[in-house]
Amino acid sequence: MEHPWMPNSAEETRRKMLEKIGVKKIDELFNDIPPSIRMKPEEWDKLPIGEGRILSEIEVRRRAESLLSKNKVFKNPPPFLGCGAWPHYVPAPVRYIVSRGELLTAYTPYQAEINQGLMQALFEYQSMMAELLDMDIVNSSMYDWGSAAAEALLMALRVKRERKKIVLCGTLNPFHEKVIRTYLAPHNALIVKTGIDREQGICKAEELEKIVDKDTAAIYIENPNFFGLIEENIQEISDITHRAGALYVIGVEPLSLGLIKPPGQLGADIAVGEGQPLGLGLNYGGPYLGIFAIRYDMKLLRQMPGRLIGLTTTIDGKDRAFAMILQTREQHIRREKATSNICTNEALSAIAAAVYLALLGKKGITKLAELIYYNSHYAAKKLSEINGVNTRVFTADFFKEFPLRLEASGKKYSELHEYLLNNGVHGGYYVGDIYPWLGETAIFSFTELHTKNDIDRLAVLIKNFLEG
Repeated sequence: MEHPWMPNSAEETRRKMLEKIGVKKIDELFNDIPPSIRMKPEEWDKLPIGEGRILSEIEVRRRAESLLSKNKVFKNPPPFLGCGAWPHYVPAPVRYIVSRGELLTAYTPYQAEINQGLMQALFEYQSMMAELLDMDIVNSSMYDWGSAAAEALLMALRVKRERKKIVLCGTLNPFHEKVIRTYLAPHNALIVKTGIDREQGICKAEELEKIVDKDTAAIYIENPNFFGLIEENIQEISDITHRAGALYVIGVEPLSLGLIKPPGQLGADIAVGEGQPLGLGLNYGGPYLGIFAIRYDMKLLRQMPGRLIGLTTTIDGKDRAFAMILQTREQHIRREKATSNICTNEALSAIAAAVYLALLGKKGITKLAELIYYNSHYAAKKLSEINGVNTRVFTADFFKEFPLRLEASGKKYSELHEYLLNNGVHGGYYVGDIYPWLGETAIFSFTELHTKNDIDRLAVLIKNFLEG
């Protein structure tokens, strides 16, 4: 019998649909699943979920809330964890604006005539981000920092067709490196990584100069780097790159640009980064926002992944209008020859970043960067006063985060981390397994959310642990 609320529920309609696609019954659609692993309808109640029976909505909610209550949420103090995703304050207007239905449910703005508001918001994101980065063109947008960096290097291989070498500065985030190597694996690229200056904690410029040659398509560096250190020789590396005719790709944490020079002033041909600090929060791991920008060059523009929103006028010239002026979503047609592996974008995250940047403005970004800088340096000084703790593993200046090494005899960071967790504090990210020569070292991050009391409490706990 046909159900009044369900389309195509009439038996005759179902029969015709199945006949059209060449099957007699719905079960035939699942023939590729071996019968031995398919459950029969009479077995559904035996699924190991809930309480072994079908649950009501009320029971499901209570069950879910009971499980969720076991999660440990670190708010006071916020986690001291960074390395690519950091705890930052998300202003209330950001959450409110991106929750509006016309933005929250919007997809790609294919139809310009009904998507003017969405496209204007993305255009504003591009404009503000271009100003922050001091770059000419910003797309809207990529998935995250790692995929944006990988796309930038793929783009360099397309622009420098005859070149196959990609040089990575050894201080890049190792998680980004994994993404880069995965993306570039099918393209026969030669990936070379430099060493790390173990005194300063920055990229070795002199080693880089020996590696770079006429086969180099691009050099990639992150500033601040994985350890939170500011690359002091980044301008020198720019000169080395361009003398070799290669493209210079710089990855950035955007809030640091309130204090340090933006990639556009450092000679970057391509700039990438992570927009998570710009009003996105941690959100249990995403979604985040890949930043992607280029200097104005038609060769770069034609190979740029993602999409661009442009400002134009209506046909009669009386009103301004927005349009999608570049979209490289041909990967389903051109496959490996496509200029992009990005299938959609992070439009909602880009709009959140635009709202955040508009709220803070130029002065706000600078003040926030200063606060983060002072907080992290106060933390380094406070923690360095503890016997057995070294917060100056490297001599280079840092922004927001730095390595902390336990030098007390026999003390392991894993034990300290467990001790901190048991006292309601989430410590830093252990890197001793990635860089064994660093010993018992973790990277601690400090943002505007960490108060003096939070830092002092961390110091007391670490001191108590080391003193037994």
